Amino acid sequence: MEKSKIAPKRWWYIMPIVFITYSLAYLDRANFSFASAAGINDDLGITKGMSSLLGALFFLGYFFFQIPGAVYAERRSVKKLVFVCLLLWGVCASLTGMVSNIPMLAVIRFVLGVVEAAVMPAMLIYISNWFTKSERSRANTFLILGNPVTVLWMSVVSGYLINAFGWREMFIFEGIPAVIWAVAWWFMVQDKPAQAAWLSADEKAALQAQLQKEQENIKAVRNYSEAFKSRNVIILCMQYFTWSIGVYGFVLWLPSILRNGTQMGMVEAGWLSAVPYLAATIAMLVVSWASDKLQNRKLFVWPLLLIGALAFLGSWFIGASHFWLSFSLLVVAGAAMYAPYGPFFAIIPEMLPRNVAGGAMALINAMGALGSFLGSWVVGYLNGSTGSPSASYIFMGASLLISVWLTLIVKPAANTQPPLANGAKHA
Repeated sequence: MEKSKIAPKRWWYIMPIVFITYSLAYLDRANFSFASAAGINDDLGITKGMSSLLGALFFLGYFFFQIPGAVYAERRSVKKLVFVCLLLWGVCASLTGMVSNIPMLAVIRFVLGVVEAAVMPAMLIYISNWFTKSERSRANTFLILGNPVTVLWMSVVSGYLINAFGWREMFIFEGIPAVIWAVAWWFMVQDKPAQAAWLSADEKAALQAQLQKEQENIKAVRNYSEAFKSRNVIILCMQYFTWSIGVYGFVLWLPSILRNGTQMGMVEAGWLSAVPYLAATIAMLVVSWASDKLQNRKLFVWPLLLIGALAFLGSWFIGASHFWLSFSLLVVAGAAMYAPYGPFFAIIPEMLPRNVAGGAMALINAMGALGSFLGSWVVGYLNGSTGSPSASYIFMGASLLISVWLTLIVKPAANTQPPLANGAKHA
């Protein structure tokens, strides 16, 4: 049986579950940007410097629990881990709407990061259990599409919720879906194909055989310590750190940047904030398809990050006096930063064996969380202290240029696939 024909129903069954789960995780981390633009600072007496730190605190909690979560998901159960996380982050997200002081808000932001930390590596492990190498970039993209698609609709809905009710009600309403989805997740998800009643015995055997065959072509790695010290993993950690500076500086502060640029209302800022994520959604689908087709990962990472960097620097050069041209370049930057996610996260399972790949992805994602913390904090600080996004554009553009260079120096995986995969190299 051709591997491309193995149980195509997997896509229709698993991808909606994966997409919705990560969408809900992203909803509860990105809506803080709308509260910041809508008056939470005035209501709680938060200074501009404190606001940027509070927005970034999520990523500190996110950083510390990546690897423990991945180890549990790899050795125990993705299903149980994500179920508990869904319940806890839904509660924490709704509690954000009930805070009355800064310390309470700081604790909730940190805890929200902790309970969401394991979701990304756990879902990447889940995908690697169900999809073959030739499918993985597209599968990863459907997971990460939960990011821009959520911000797309969340930008519009949050703008209306704040306009109609206020920032507190927005947090409360937007935390409830995660709790409801936890119940659906528990009844729909199985950790491994062998547990799925909706696959035939032949389909299970064919899928397992293909996944096992791919592992035979990967050099053995004894443990996490050996994997974490490998040159490529170290470089990819630094690459994802600098890439995430640009992404989360952009995500968390775009509504505030737009409102400062034209003094627009929250509904208008919501609609405009959605545009880059619509472009990102289209770009991610095209890039992941091309990456799987050509089996070349780097080619679909660094050129797009370079475009993102140049767009940020172009927006800085043009300045706020040409709002629509500057905004158009921000749309390009947003799309270019998101497009490479699918190919990027396909690199690790193709370089490292299954026993350590999940931990390596968690380590890389943890370094991305540190970059996200730095990006969201520094961008918020620069916007507040200078009264203009210009310095932020330079900071985010420079970070992306560094990530381009780091991507270029990653060496392709030493192993090559057999002729069935056209002998392509793919890191």
